[in-house]
Amino acid sequence: MLADALCPLLVKRGYAVSATDIVTTDTISLLDVRDQDAVAACIEKSGADIVFHLAAETNVDRCELEKEHANATNARGTENIARACKERDIPMVYISTGAVFDGEKAGGYTELDTPNPISVYGRSKLLGEDAVRALLTKYYIIRAGWMIGGYEKDKKFVWKMVQLMRTKKEIPVVIDKAGSPTFTVDFAQGILAIVGAGKYGTYHCVNKGICTRYDIAVKIREYLGKEDVVLKPVTSDAFPLPAPRGKSEALINHNLSRLDIHSMRPWQTALKEYIDNLKG
Repeated sequence: MLADALCPLLVKRGYAVSATDIVTTDTISLLDVRDQDAVAACIEKSGADIVFHLAAETNVDRCELEKEHANATNARGTENIARACKERDIPMVYISTGAVFDGEKAGGYTELDTPNPISVYGRSKLLGEDAVRALLTKYYIIRAGWMIGGYEKDKKFVWKMVQLMRTKKEIPVVIDKAGSPTFTVDFAQGILAIVGAGKYGTYHCVNKGICTRYDIAVKIREYLGKEDVVLKPVTSDAFPLPAPRGKSEALINHNLSRLDIHSMRPWQTALKEYIDNLKG
C-alpha cells in the first residue's frame, strides 16, 4: 500500500529505486526479508544509500494466531535489514505502528510515551523497533496509524466500508475504538520530509485528528453520496476477533511539529481525496 505512493515520489525526487517484494512484477524483484543472506546480498548489490523497510505482516489477527510467522517477518526480518544497513553504514527507515501502545491513554500517544503492546502484532513490530535501535545509530523509526491507500492493494477498513456501502443499506460500525487515519500519499511525503531533515530518531506521522471507525464511516457515506445507507453504531464486542485491540491507537506528531516539518493534512481532507480517486 505505502510503496505505491513512496516509490514514484522517490523517483520524482531523483532517487534510483530498487524495489523488492515477495510478489514480483517487471519493476519489483524478489526478496524475502526473513532470509538474512538474501537481504545482505540484495542491499550489497543495490549499492543503496538508504533503505526504506516497508515490508511487514500487517494482518493483526493472523499474527495473533501465528506468532512465529509474525516474529519471523516483523521482528527478525527487520533485524536482518538493520544488520545489512550496519554492515554498509547506511541509514534505515523502518515503518512501525501505533499498535506498539496499549491503547489506554486518553488522547493521542506521542513519541515520548512508553510502548506497551497488547497484541502479538504490536509486540512483533516493537521487537523490530528494538532491533533497529540496538544495531544502528542512523535510523528513522516512523509510526503510522490506520493506513488508507494503495487502491488495488488496499483491503483495510476504508476500502471494505466503501464496498459495503455500494451493496448494503444498513451497516454496523464500531464506535468504541479510536485512531489516527494515515493516507499513504501524505505519509510518503511525510517520510521524505523526515529523511530530508536528517534528524535520526523516532517519529509519528499520521493525518491530523483523532476519530473512531464510526466517524470515518460517516465521512465515507458523505463523500460517496450514500446518505440512504444506515450506519448502526456498535461496540467492538459485536465483532469478536482473535487479536486484542486497545481503546486507542491515536498518535500525535510531536516530533514533526518540534522540527517544524508537520505538513500532514486533516484526516477528513485526506479521506476525501482517497474516495474521489477510487475506481469502480
